[in-house]
Amino acid sequence: MDPGHPGGTDSAPIVVHQPSLTGGRRVTARGSILGLAHSDEGVVEFLRRAGLPGAEGLLDDPAWVN
Repeated sequence: MDPGHPGGTDSAPIVVHQPSLTGGRRVTARGSILGLAHSDEGVVEFLRRAGLPGAEGLLDDPAWVN
């Protein structure tokens, strides 16, 4: 994943899906499952582990997160 820009994708490369029955949300990056987040902090941690520096700033950016 390019940490500089989403690239030439038509949609955001990171998707936070609808809540599961347990209340968590599946987080995917370009189709790869990163994990099940139960908070914004959980999403940020998955993005950090995926190599995205400054992940906190990406949550509100629709070019990155849908």
